[in-house]
Amino acid sequence: DVPAKDRADAGTVRINDAIRAACGDLPSASFDFDSAALSPSAGQAFASLAKCFTTGALKGRTLRVVGHTDSRGEAQYNIALGHRRAGSVSALLAQKGMDKGRLETSSKGAIEATGTDEEGMARDRRVDIFLAPAQ
Repeated sequence: DVPAKDRADAGTVRINDAIRAACGDLPSASFDFDSAALSPSAGQAFASLAKCFTTGALKGRTLRVVGHTDSRGEAQYNIALGHRRAGSVSALLAQKGMDKGRLETSSKGAIEATGTDEEGMARDRRVDIFLAPAQ
């Protein structure tokens, strides 16, 4: 089996540059086409990220987790899949120690999808993680 991160049909978890700058180098994570299941390597990636938000440089801050899909499928299905992807990431972060109250999830479904070939559509299948505005 080829790991999801090495396949053309894999989606990715993208962590905003501001978070990377504060937390240091963070491993990447991925998931399969039409799936919200994260790769086995996601545990390590999210343990490092959760630590940064619980005891590290971003302690007490809130994450915004946004799920995306490619343009295939019905709009309602894609919004739901984006929510499942964002939920999978949030659940794993909570499992790694993040306060659930500091995790905001949403879905854009295929609203921002631009891919027209398999490589482009793979980029559309993602979860983006941003630092929520300070309150």
